[in-house]
Amino acid sequence: MGCVYRRNKKYWVKYYRNGKQFAESSKSDKRAVAERLLKMREGEIAQGKLPGIYFDRVQYDELEADFLADYKLNEKKSLERAERSLKHLRIGFKGQRVPQISTDQIMIYIEKRKGEGAKNATINRELSALKRMLNLGAKQTPPKVDRVPFIPMLRENNVRKGFFEHGEFLKFRENLPSHLRGFVTFAYKTGWRRSEIANLTWSNVDLKHGLVRLNAGETKNDEGRVVFLDEETKKILNDAWQSRKRTKKLTPFVFVNKDCTDKIRRFDKSWKTVCKTVKIEGRLFHDLRRTAIRNMVRAGVPERVVMMVSGHKTRAVFERYNIVSEADLQLAAERQEAYLKAQNSYNLVTMAEKGHQTKKGYQV
Repeated sequence: MGCVYRRNKKYWVKYYRNGKQFAESSKSDKRAVAERLLKMREGEIAQGKLPGIYFDRVQYDELEADFLADYKLNEKKSLERAERSLKHLRIGFKGQRVPQISTDQIMIYIEKRKGEGAKNATINRELSALKRMLNLGAKQTPPKVDRVPFIPMLRENNVRKGFFEHGEFLKFRENLPSHLRGFVTFAYKTGWRRSEIANLTWSNVDLKHGLVRLNAGETKNDEGRVVFLDEETKKILNDAWQSRKRTKKLTPFVFVNKDCTDKIRRFDKSWKTVCKTVKIEGRLFHDLRRTAIRNMVRAGVPERVVMMVSGHKTRAVFERYNIVSEADLQLAAERQEAYLKAQNSYNLVTMAEKGHQTKKGYQV
């Protein structure tokens, strides 16, 4: 099968798999260590496994390249986010061989990222990318990863819960530049993502039937979506169409910038200025999405329908947006009180009726 031999004061082992010779250093000057290594390699080969030396040659860099290739091949929309994660993973693991990426090394990476001020959610996205590339390596033929180490995920406690009360939104919208008012109103009513609204084109709009349609592949989850417009959003889109004809600036986008030459791209400065003016600092555009979902649920729209409007694919993610406020809790208490009062009234009436009963039945 194989043999042990000495080379430059260190013991080496030699063995064969499918007629191919492998030579590997035991990194020790003790023959017993080399003999144990040889037995381990021969055992792996006997079980039909690749010898460990094969995995020792695979580096993190190779797994990362395969990971990016998989993202591009499948045209995943989160490629930009994945590349941000890789930027940090590269610093922690670049040049390391696959067997060195252990749970202990991952814990060291987590501590380092926390020391840099990274939030738990951010670190979890990076760890998910690392886990994905290791799993991809393990599934290849032949495999590049022998075993995927345990990767501990952190508890995420920085999930935002911001939303706009209706009065706050009206005051906020009133102070925005005119070209942004329709944009934020559409977000407030539909709960669509910022990119979905910004990229909305007139080919997606049916003014005659009062609906907007996103085709499969145009949304984050790649599923199509249809939303019917209410009177306010109908007026917004009709005004935008008339303005387009009047100015003769025929851009394909529904919501355009101040000069009507392109879609709305960045408005961070205007957003922060208005937030400061109306004293609701810290709000994000994404809070409009949470608000729309909350308003539709409170209005009695079935949750499954709300998910179809907003584009949520899973119940777990949807629940994070279905936010309960203190006002909701107060309303719940008031409704319970009204219900109990109604029950008391019912019981009093019932008792009064029983008082008119005789042994033979009701008195006439």
